[in-house]
Amino acid sequence: MSLISLGLLVLSGCQAKTTAQPDSYSTLQARGKVVVGIDDTFAPMGFRDENNELTGYDIDMAQAVSEKLGLTFEFQTIDWSMKETELNAGNIDLIWNGYSITETRKQQVAFSEPYLENRQLIITLADSAIMTKDDLAGQSVAVQKESSALEAVMAETELAAKLKNGAPEEFDTNIDCFMDLEAGRSQAIVVDEVLARYVMKQRGLDKYKVLDDNFGTEQYAVGMRKSDATLLSKINEAMQACIEDGTQAALNAKWFGE
Repeated sequence: MSLISLGLLVLSGCQAKTTAQPDSYSTLQARGKVVVGIDDTFAPMGFRDENNELTGYDIDMAQAVSEKLGLTFEFQTIDWSMKETELNAGNIDLIWNGYSITETRKQQVAFSEPYLENRQLIITLADSAIMTKDDLAGQSVAVQKESSALEAVMAETELAAKLKNGAPEEFDTNIDCFMDLEAGRSQAIVVDEVLARYVMKQRGLDKYKVLDDNFGTEQYAVGMRKSDATLLSKINEAMQACIEDGTQAALNAKWFGE
């Protein structure tokens, strides 16, 4: 896992060029708040602590950005499989919780500049005979519904077709995937490295094996409606300011020890 600097990416072209289209920024300013959709089981990016309070890297970063924008960010737990639907229906204004940039998602949302790099790991139980991707043939492989892990596995069409039932088994949350693996119903899971390292540490590192093979590298960014060009620009400016004033570095140290 590596944290990447927005300062190197501000001209990378992730931003959708929709400045001529109407957007909702003036409405958000008048309302005084922006609704942020999250999956509250996605530690350490966004999750609930022992007091049931929301915490995490993305929660802290979003709050820092909200202060720079002078807007209140209200976090709303959503069904992660419905995140783009919730966004484009106007029920939320941002998707911000370990949200990976993918080609499919680019058709539905506008992305901010990326701020963190992630890999899709293949994890088995420690005593599993599975050593490579090829060993997944005929096995039950668990992923979260509508996740970038699912997209990454299905992109490797020949491999996906060889899995048990011809596709990964889909679960509501990544924690459900871990539980299914531990119960022996799934033989492997594919999950974001940023979450997997945190969860394995909490549940017991000696239970698991991380394969050298993986399903590729991706980047996290903030998602918003394609029409919200002003909000997109403001988010990018505020996140760049968080780099320049040391806010992101402090959060990297707090959550990842980097």
